[in-house]
Amino acid sequence: MSDLGHVLVLAGGLSYEREVSLRSGRRVSEVLRAAGVSVEARDIDASLVPRVLADPPSAVFVTLHGGAGEDGAIRSVLELLSVPYVGARSEACRVAFDKPTAKTVVRSAGVRTPESVTLPKETFHDLGASAVLARIVERLGLPLFVKPSRGGSALGASIVRTAEELPSAMVGCFAYGDTALIERCVEGVEVAVSVVDLGEGPVALPPVEIVPDDGVYDYAARYTAGRTEFFAPARLSPEVAAACAEMAVTAHAALGLRDISRTDLIVDGNGLPHFLEVNVAPGMTETSLFPMAVEAADHDLGSLCRSLLEQAAARGAA
Repeated sequence: MSDLGHVLVLAGGLSYEREVSLRSGRRVSEVLRAAGVSVEARDIDASLVPRVLADPPSAVFVTLHGGAGEDGAIRSVLELLSVPYVGARSEACRVAFDKPTAKTVVRSAGVRTPESVTLPKETFHDLGASAVLARIVERLGLPLFVKPSRGGSALGASIVRTAEELPSAMVGCFAYGDTALIERCVEGVEVAVSVVDLGEGPVALPPVEIVPDDGVYDYAARYTAGRTEFFAPARLSPEVAAACAEMAVTAHAALGLRDISRTDLIVDGNGLPHFLEVNVAPGMTETSLFPMAVEAADHDLGSLCRSLLEQAAARGAA
């Protein structure tokens, strides 16, 4: 057994991504146990704080997706409890979780990202939906990509290829959040680049190329085996792969992230990567991109997760 002591894996929660989080938590728990770590997996409920106070874990691995798992809230609680955890600090999570804010930060660091408009639901209604949407199409052109400003797993997200499709896309987006991010849709090769920092600086893992069977990487395509083909490493030239890696590491650093992250990119027809968003708690399910990147790098997922927990525990001890 590892000398790490017992660790806590947090999964579940009450976000729209609860089921995915539970699957991620099970996977991380399994690989950690296989790596010799004593693991306790827990959901988020009223018993969590008393349990942690009564028997503090050596470190926590957060596999909560969406909501409190990525917006910094749970991490703020862990900080209040003086419990070390894997991943970005609460304040960095708050910035990264808000997609428009994250885009602004990475753009200021020289990262290419599609032109966009952020539109709260109230503005959408108060100013007259048709006039506002017409101006968006005029300004950004078509196609567009509409998604909630917060959240993940492509919930509420859709491609808009005609002006007539935009109102229904906005309604679908607002079902999952009060603010919509409308981006100029860059079409090309969809790539995810995971970043790991084991104490010597952030390093990009091999990029993973995503090819959904119907061309749209939606919720079903992400979490239904066989719906999407993945290539790890991605079928990119060495030069383009290096540019994607550099962009992911730059975004990780610019946003002040820590330990792990995953950056989603589109590589256009000219071989130029475009930043879409970053994930501070990458999925760990059987169809998730982070474990694929770990395998493509010839690393063992359980050993990597154990090393990340050991690093977090050492921070706590310091």
